[in-house]
Amino acid sequence: MVPSSRFRTENLPMDTDLPTTCVIVGGGPAGMIAGLLLARAGIEVVVLEKHRDFLRDFRGDTIHPATQDLLAEMGLLDDFLALPHADMPRVRMSWWGQDLTLADFTHLRTRRKVMTFMPQGDFLDLLADAGAREPQFRLIRRAEVVGLIQEDGRVAGVRASTPTGELSVRARLVIAADGRDSAVRDATGLIPVGGAAAMDVLWFRRLFYTSPSPPDRQKSRSLPFFSVGEGLVIAIDRNEFLQIAHVIPAGSWRGETRDLAAMRTRVAAIAPSLTPAVGALEVGDMRLLRVRIQRLRRWFVPGLLCIGDAAHAMSPAGGVGINLAIQDAVAAVRLLAPALRRGTPSVADLRRVQQRRMFPTRVIQGTQRAMQRFLLTSPRPRRMPLTLRMLARFPVLTRLTGRLIGVGPRPEHLDG
Repeated sequence: MVPSSRFRTENLPMDTDLPTTCVIVGGGPAGMIAGLLLARAGIEVVVLEKHRDFLRDFRGDTIHPATQDLLAEMGLLDDFLALPHADMPRVRMSWWGQDLTLADFTHLRTRRKVMTFMPQGDFLDLLADAGAREPQFRLIRRAEVVGLIQEDGRVAGVRASTPTGELSVRARLVIAADGRDSAVRDATGLIPVGGAAAMDVLWFRRLFYTSPSPPDRQKSRSLPFFSVGEGLVIAIDRNEFLQIAHVIPAGSWRGETRDLAAMRTRVAAIAPSLTPAVGALEVGDMRLLRVRIQRLRRWFVPGLLCIGDAAHAMSPAGGVGINLAIQDAVAAVRLLAPALRRGTPSVADLRRVQQRRMFPTRVIQGTQRAMQRFLLTSPRPRRMPLTLRMLARFPVLTRLTGRLIGVGPRPEHLDG
């Protein structure tokens, strides 16, 4: 039996030169899915993750119906559902005290008609454990990429810093899946277009249990609470604490005492039930996410492809960034695996991935920009925004938003 990957370490000699077929930079959802699928396709792959584990505060925790379909196709859905999680059949919110349904997943043609909430660390550990059972898969932790290897006008690998020295990984293809601040992408000179969104997000947690959670609570986590007033508040029950996101106008948080007081006042007005949870917060408890909605005009250079947030930074609105990134990974493997078996993927091969995934990227980013208009209402508007009025008056429209959020404009499958 292969030991759990979360306890496995790589003991590499100093100044190691490691050849492989594909190297993936970034052990997030896109990188891990791509690595696992490539290994299952018989292609040797190395995934470099700069941290020693997957435990992070304030990462996206939504697993959409389309992603759960992919897990079923990969034979991992039962293992996924055995982990603590919470299911949401509909996305509901409170608009200045009026309850609304934003999206309904119950009519989707998917195996599970729910959005599932699970700590991303648990999800990534599941993928890493599956990868550890594949002889072609190698995950190297605590390996931070510090440069590219370039030969004959193409990227031919990466150089990484590890606790035991520098590691050079040479490969036919480099996949940059290292997030919206991708150092690999930046090293190629690829520059995202777009800019800062109209909103930022303040993340914080608040302890509210004084004793260990009972076992039955661990098996079924409470669902998030959404409320809109002078901004948006999302509160997710993590059993031992509340994880809270507060949407604010871009640039309005400077980390000053008066900013904290204003935040407490806003949260109390938007969601009075959270007043005790935020009353004792200090400035040091806050984490600021500066939201960007950007994308690359070109996702590739010879020998290298960007996917996920490295190719298109998303707003957290709808939690769709993870789903979109995973679909990028599936499309990339399906389109590039034959070329990797033959040799080195051509620029035309890489372009086909971008052409496949650019349309859903444009659609989702356009929708996210439109959503900002009612997430930042302050003071209270005279009328509810037209989008929300239409959803309230014609509930059937929530099936369309459910498909957009839960599945996406162009869902991907292992067999195409």
